[in-house]
Amino acid sequence: SLCAAGEPNLSYRELKDLKKANVLHIDVRERWEIDRFGKIPESINIPLGELMEALQMDPTEFKEQYNQKMPSKSDPVVFSCLAGTRSKQALGFAMSLGFS
Repeated sequence: SLCAAGEPNLSYRELKDLKKANVLHIDVRERWEIDRFGKIPESINIPLGELMEALQMDPTEFKEQYNQKMPSKSDPVVFSCLAGTRSKQALGFAMSLGFS
């Protein structure tokens, strides 16, 4: 299940359309889940337990750790997980840090 601030629930098709518009897709599942169930193309994996720290990193450190440019607080970001609970938590974390 997928979450974005403007649209709390997205379909996979909506996500594919958003990805064409340079939306950063963060998968908040655990690494073992990615290994077991597969990676969503062009997503970056930041397990929910690491997300608050990751979103507050120095941009250079973020790029080194996740091989991706750190999103600014106004960049479009979509979170996903397996069932939707963690992606909603991730959205709440990001918004509490000032992401719109």
